[in-house]
Amino acid sequence: MAGNFDMSALLEQAQAMQAQLQRAQQELQETEVTGSAGGDLVTATVNGSMELLRLEIKPEAVDTDDLEGLSDLVVAAVRSAHHNAQALAASKLGPVTGGLGDMAGGLPGMPGMPGLGG
Repeated sequence: MAGNFDMSALLEQAQAMQAQLQRAQQELQETEVTGSAGGDLVTATVNGSMELLRLEIKPEAVDTDDLEGLSDLVVAAVRSAHHNAQALAASKLGPVTGGLGDMAGGLPGMPGMPGLGG
């Protein structure tokens, strides 16, 4: 059995997979995703790396007597944007990584994958 194992083919496959993963990660970093709350009163824009890029608050969302309500809308919009970015990441990275997230410890640095702090 061990005689049939082709280490060079395995390394070539791993390098191709790494290149695909890097392309997908770069594409995610360059992609903007939005989330909103309060009927679009507050809109958050993040990239695929979960970095907050913009936060838009419509004037009618601002009530000086209810700043807590505005804070809740901001948090909800950012959470919505993060959720949408995570869904995008799963759709982009899932085909590249296959089931590797389930392998002993998963892949370092992959948010949302088991055992990786995501």
